[in-house]
Amino acid sequence: MLELKSLDVGYGKAQVLRNFSLDVRAGEILCLLGRNGAGKTTTMKAIMGLLPLMSGQVVLDGQILSEMAPHKVPGAGIGYVPQGRRLFSELTVAQNLEIGLMVKGSGAVVLDGVLELFPRLRERWSQRAQTLSGGEQQMLATARALCLEPSVLLLDEPTEGLQPSMIEAIRQVITVMRARGVAILLVEQRVDAVLSVADRVAFIENGRNLETVSADVIRADHSIVERYVGV
Repeated sequence: MLELKSLDVGYGKAQVLRNFSLDVRAGEILCLLGRNGAGKTTTMKAIMGLLPLMSGQVVLDGQILSEMAPHKVPGAGIGYVPQGRRLFSELTVAQNLEIGLMVKGSGAVVLDGVLELFPRLRERWSQRAQTLSGGEQQMLATARALCLEPSVLLLDEPTEGLQPSMIEAIRQVITVMRARGVAILLVEQRVDAVLSVADRVAFIENGRNLETVSADVIRADHSIVERYVGV
């Protein structure tokens, strides 16, 4: 289980997260919702060690990730697909995936398993990442994260700018990873795109915890989303 314990996080002196706590369980999809600027992406960066903590801890199965150097966090089992994908645009599909495999020294068996989830990437194997469509780039970014064989997968706005068929493809992969016991933390603005697969939804406002509720409750009463997110 991934646990965020009373995090205070900011950019320089500008504090964003305030006493923020969260847990994501193995085999669950937790969707983090909030208005723009609420602290969602900051939460992701804090987990990855890309922002220093003012106080609090990030813990994965008893291991304190927040004491690690940022470049060691992926090796501890955290796969991160940031907003905007952050691919190596000049490198090919194959080379981007090879970088993912290098984190844990994974080989052909892991790669074949990832490509089974994203068969289109086999067709684009030798293409440079910058020549792919937006949906294909999102597939590649997700596939690269899965090459780490993560126990936790962080996805920041994975459906942004994608057509419905690509959104469904990403959604199906997320569901498969949940079934394999991966803990998934999903940040989304389009609640309709992910509510069908979420197990719980946590709301954040001004860097602080609000409610965390079962997704079934929200599916039955959408006014909860409107109250906290204003959509």
